[in-house]
Amino acid sequence: MRVLYVYCHPLDDSFHAAIRREALAGLTQAGHAVDLLDLYAEGFDPVLTAERRRDYHDPARNRANNQAHVDRLMAAEALVVQFPTWSFGPPAMLKGWFDRMFGPGIAMDLPDPAHAKPLLQHISRISGISTYGRQRWKAIAMADPPRKIMTRYLPWFTGFKARVRYHALYHMNTATEVRRRRFLAEVRRAMQRL
Repeated sequence: MRVLYVYCHPLDDSFHAAIRREALAGLTQAGHAVDLLDLYAEGFDPVLTAERRRDYHDPARNRANNQAHVDRLMAAEALVVQFPTWSFGPPAMLKGWFDRMFGPGIAMDLPDPAHAKPLLQHISRISGISTYGRQRWKAIAMADPPRKIMTRYLPWFTGFKARVRYHALYHMNTATEVRRRRFLAEVRRAMQRL
């Protein structure tokens, strides 16, 4: 399976880097072809400029403005998104990628705003991998937006045909070495079974 692995963390010596290593190892072991999109390393610009916002509702121009990333998304059969949860949401860099990729002419057909149609029906698997600095109950109290983005919002663009999994390590800042190792192993197994 062709997997687009969207990675969003600025530090190459972080726990997220360790998660990424395990996830990629699991995907490789399972024989998947992986396209690693490291948003920070590739210098992705998350800003939706005035010109791009004006072009947003023109499918051809919106697609052309984002063509390099569109090609990678369209080639994928599975989407894995890995990110830390900051302020109970995804990092601005990843939010900008969502804003740019999940728009008209790319992830949805919008000739009639009352009847948007999903265009990513070729994606059969979606996996989210995230860490939180707070306990799960606090994330739930805030409605856990990252979980909802991964399990409710993104699947819409596949016509709800994609199988979805979400892997989260809550209260990471106090996680013991055992809990962290357990999470790494869980992620690797999940990617092997993708």
